[in-house]
Amino acid sequence: MTTTTAPTTPLTPGEKRIAEHLIRGLAPAEIAARAHLAPSTVKAYLRSLRTKLHCPRAALHILVHAILSSGQVTLQAIHPAPAFSVDEIRLLRALAEHQHWIDVAKAARIAPRDVKTHIEALVARAGANDILRLVVLGHAWQLLGPAQAQADTSGAGR
Repeated sequence: MTTTTAPTTPLTPGEKRIAEHLIRGLAPAEIAARAHLAPSTVKAYLRSLRTKLHCPRAALHILVHAILSSGQVTLQAIHPAPAFSVDEIRLLRALAEHQHWIDVAKAARIAPRDVKTHIEALVARAGANDILRLVVLGHAWQLLGPAQAQADTSGAGR
């Protein structure tokens, strides 16, 4: 599963609120409780976000990447990024764009058996709690997003 660069439909104010909660790392049940919404309402918002951002059935970290890449929800400034290696940045991008470990391994150019170890090391090095937070940090540090996708397709990121 990868995100696409197809044009997205503008998000409604309600969708943006749900997206902001996701970016803060809240699970759907937590969003429902904090936003005083039924869990089914949050699920409907998530379905709508996935449809509008062209990532149906995507894991939450991929949906967050699509939200932030669309530029419709912005991040606040965050502490400076560690000095990541080219391989670590490649793994970060692979995680943001792929749902299945085998696809992450191929995109990151690492052996499938080593994916979990590399991810754990990257999450720890970034000071993140999980992959979703790692993706959010990657966007805040401008290591992920539309500018990086253009650099990759032009060959500048290779």
